[in-house]
Amino acid sequence: MITEQEIRKLLYDALENLFEIDPAKITGQANLYEDLEIDSIDAIDLLDHIKRQTGHKLQAEDFRSVRTIDDVVAAVMKKAQENEEA
Repeated sequence: MITEQEIRKLLYDALENLFEIDPAKITGQANLYEDLEIDSIDAIDLLDHIKRQTGHKLQAEDFRSVRTIDDVVAAVMKKAQENEEA
């Protein structure tokens, strides 16, 4: 199973490399929309990237309550646990 640290690294790398966000802005508490200026299209791209890298597909519903990087990590961990149990 994928670890929290692996998910966090995947997200940090994606935000820095795919979305060209300054690494100094990327923290667990950073708000995707306000602090990192991720828009809805970027969020979909990020969901797709997570799926390709982890094999865990997050649905739009899984992402509705997500606001921070920590929220994304928690959503991916929850999906990974659900997939393990299935």
